[in-house]
Amino acid sequence: MTGLKEEQYRSWVEVDLDSFTGNLQEVRRLVGPGVKILQVVKADAYGHGAMEIAQVALKNGASYLGVANADEGVQLRVGGITAPIVILSPSTVSEISDIIKYTLTPSVSDLAFAGELQKRCQQAGVTACVHVEVDTGMGRGGAVQQETINMIEQMRTFSHIELEGIFTHLSQSETPAHYNSEQWLLFQALLEELEKKEIVIPLRHMANSGAILNFPLYHLDMVRPGLMTFGIYPSEETHAQARLAPVMSFKTRVVLLKDFPAGASIGYGRSFITTKPTRIATIPVGYGDGYGFILSNQGEALIRGKRVPVVGRISMDMCTLDVSAIPTCQVDDEVVLMGSQGQEVISADEIAAKLNTISYEILCTLGKRAPRLFLQNGRQDSIEPRLRRIFLPDEEKSLARIDNVIRRCLHTRANNVEYGDAIYYTMFETLFGKADRQLELRSNFKYTIRLEEFMGDEREQIPEAEEFYKVTTSVEYVKTLKYDTFMIGCAENSEQLAALFADKQCEYRWLLNKDDNLLAARDFLIRSVRLDDEPIPPLRMEVTERGGEAWYGGAYLADKLNRQTKVAIEVVTKRARKSRDLSVYLIYPVRGLDITFQYRGTSLKNVRELAFFAGRNPYPAVRRQPGMIEMSSGDDAWVFPNSGVTFIWDYEQGKA
Repeated sequence: MTGLKEEQYRSWVEVDLDSFTGNLQEVRRLVGPGVKILQVVKADAYGHGAMEIAQVALKNGASYLGVANADEGVQLRVGGITAPIVILSPSTVSEISDIIKYTLTPSVSDLAFAGELQKRCQQAGVTACVHVEVDTGMGRGGAVQQETINMIEQMRTFSHIELEGIFTHLSQSETPAHYNSEQWLLFQALLEELEKKEIVIPLRHMANSGAILNFPLYHLDMVRPGLMTFGIYPSEETHAQARLAPVMSFKTRVVLLKDFPAGASIGYGRSFITTKPTRIATIPVGYGDGYGFILSNQGEALIRGKRVPVVGRISMDMCTLDVSAIPTCQVDDEVVLMGSQGQEVISADEIAAKLNTISYEILCTLGKRAPRLFLQNGRQDSIEPRLRRIFLPDEEKSLARIDNVIRRCLHTRANNVEYGDAIYYTMFETLFGKADRQLELRSNFKYTIRLEEFMGDEREQIPEAEEFYKVTTSVEYVKTLKYDTFMIGCAENSEQLAALFADKQCEYRWLLNKDDNLLAARDFLIRSVRLDDEPIPPLRMEVTERGGEAWYGGAYLADKLNRQTKVAIEVVTKRARKSRDLSVYLIYPVRGLDITFQYRGTSLKNVRELAFFAGRNPYPAVRRQPGMIEMSSGDDAWVFPNSGVTFIWDYEQGKA
């Protein structure tokens, strides 16, 4: 018996994104440049990882994504996917709220659902795109062929529904069966009748992987590849139509080696008895990982490029291999259950044949507990543990609610609100804290920048005032006060700014534009500092090697220490008219955010924002009015450090 070398994963699934990209390029070759591609990513992209597959597909020519239900669509939206997402199964009334909230495109199979969708969209003041599914012989989802025209005519009267697509699904597309032609003729007749009635629906689609390969006539406006993009041919007949490469491999390692004499029983039920001295390798994979029980005593695996049989009954978490023919086999050897090793290959089709099922099921279930390792350009690109991939932050799991759940759990666990809050704080400290100081969490963060002309006496007192704008910045937030004295700094260069960041008591700092020839002592004015709406006078103001410094506070702030305190700061400085941008950076975790840029009365043109927020709202809500841009996140949404926004505008020489 030999021991186990510790590894990061008991088993894992490798997803080759280069092979996926190549397969998608084959789809494009077959359908041509004028046909749109809807990449099917339902069931976690057949087990490959919906987020990663969706991102690669959209980068390589796909225009739409297809899912089975609203939950799958929400997962993609929360992950940052903005492309159109079509729910290919008949949508339900219970999904309408998510369909509206996350801008998903439902399939409509009956008028009752369409009516409820219209009602809810009207209440929300939005318009939903829909795709009408027609049952031409699949006998599953879709409106009955004879009722479809009437349903579509009534839906056209719905003011908040847009008929974007119409589709059907083939029952036998993987083979050249005559039934495909019957479905095609029915769908074609329906489309012709719509055309006679001058009803235009932009996207017509019916071709899945089998039809893409077998029936070029059925490509229409859009195709829906799924299986073939994952390197699986729909049937033997389709092998000659395209060159596809498998995308998924399922691997594990030998965790134990044991030598048995003849007559030894292996596994539950004594279904395998050794007939001679036998070396048995144990691997940490079982039917709980989707490796089917039926493969007991008939499955195979690859070790050191050779096939070895599965012996004994497959249990929930383990199974055993006869490695007697590989005397060099060792603990920690790689074991391939699906995929290639050396010159040998075990395909999804081979496993499916032994299980008397289809390759779709193998892809969706094999390795369902294993993390996915994504390979790109010949190297590991990223890793996603299974639990992270299936997490759906829906309405009941929003960050604000998770926030409250965590707090309550900690309060209950500690039986003390204060202790619970301390643990909660420590979690953020671990994520964002620095080694030399405690982390500051800020809430209700409001940052207002006002750009305006110098007027009246100010204009007369400031040399070259006509070359500058006046910049007034008001900052307001709530934090736990840690020091009874604090400093506001103004840096003239990046080295001074770094020094201000290093000072634990620096509450706020500003960097003067190096190209504007500004000085901290002359061009930076602190107009007011307030704690809990009470003005705080300065202790001293000075210019040091790290720029301008203004110190505030004293012993009289002792009663505010370690308490939540509202901080408000207002400063005034200058910005050259020739400048084209102004940035706001967040260096602390912030909960609740409102950033406003006001420029009324200036000559700024084409003002826009470039936001780079990390957290619940990577794309915060933006409200634009003449002379103002406001960006905000929810009061309970966290925005994490290294976030910010840059406001940019056009500058025309001589038109200031």
